[in-house]
Amino acid sequence: QVQLVESGGGLVQPGGSLRLSCAASGMIFSINTMGWYRQAPGKTRELVAAITRGGSTNYADSVKGRFTISRDNAKNTVYLQMNSLKPEDTAVYYCNGAGSGRYWGQGTQVTVSS
Repeated sequence: QVQLVESGGGLVQPGGSLRLSCAASGMIFSINTMGWYRQAPGKTRELVAAITRGGSTNYADSVKGRFTISRDNAKNTVYLQMNSLKPEDTAVYYCNGAGSGRYWGQGTQVTVSS
């Protein structure tokens, strides 16, 4: 089993920044790709960004140039740096780990509002 714990969400004004963290524990050797997903009210969960063990990344078009995903393998932690935040970025953000299984964190709320 793998446990994922997110932190770093909150309320921020449009144009502001937040950094989300996801700490992994347990059978982390089974995980190849770590990602961040988000789900806004009334919408389906969508991929925001992902990073492989080797460091390859991919992003949703809506966040390219504003968000950066990174990982610290020594700390078993994945980060999502979010800049130039917009009201449409408001959602619950979930950390995801994929490999031999698929694992989810509990989610952290990000609200972008003036």
